[in-house]
Amino acid sequence: MKTALITGATAGIGAAAARAFVVAGWRVIGTGRRADRLDALKAELGDAFHPAQFDVRDEPARDAALSEAGPIDLLINNAGLALGTAPAQDADIDQWRTMIDTNVVALIALTRKLLPSLIERRGAIINLSSVAATYPYAGGNVYGGTKAFVRQFTLNLRADLAGTGVRVTSIEPGMVETEFTAVRTGSQQASDTLYAGVDPMTGDDIAATLLWVATLPPRLNINALELMPVNQSFAGFKVDRPGHTA
Repeated sequence: MKTALITGATAGIGAAAARAFVVAGWRVIGTGRRADRLDALKAELGDAFHPAQFDVRDEPARDAALSEAGPIDLLINNAGLALGTAPAQDADIDQWRTMIDTNVVALIALTRKLLPSLIERRGAIINLSSVAATYPYAGGNVYGGTKAFVRQFTLNLRADLAGTGVRVTSIEPGMVETEFTAVRTGSQQASDTLYAGVDPMTGDDIAATLLWVATLPPRLNINALELMPVNQSFAGFKVDRPGHTA
């Protein structure tokens, strides 16, 4: 039985992925900050699911929680967050630091820790980036910057690990309806308004994609995969015309 370590498994894409991989016959180690949610997943999924409660930014707690995790075949770096929608000039610098520490520093630290065993087992790494890595938007500032880092880090890992048999993939979703957006906007109502009429992707959609990537023949590597709902597409350029009247 193969083992997947999925960070941020307490909600959204992470929880959906934990369910999908367990159903597919994997052993899953699911991490998160909220013990009650991890316990609920354990009750739902049974012995194939192993909860590991810690904040990915807390390396000592991470190492203690994973000390008896055993060999890992797949690392899914899903834990991440987006805080605030303000333009850069009005943004909260502490929110910026939290996004960098979570989306970048914690991701690279966990990846580096597990690389020796992933190489030994010819395993795989799937990093959750975003279309925000490619397409800028007002208020995206540091969040988009962190996801651009995740994408580029993934591609550089792929180059470094050439010849090891380790597969590395960047998954880059567009609009996915989870509690993630409510956290970012600070309002469930704002989240509902954003998704109104869009028919966005779901956590299950992305989980199915993760499972597909993870179970491809070992000779295949998906370098990067961008996904959007049909009703989302690329925005046009914004042009400011001071003093112009139509």
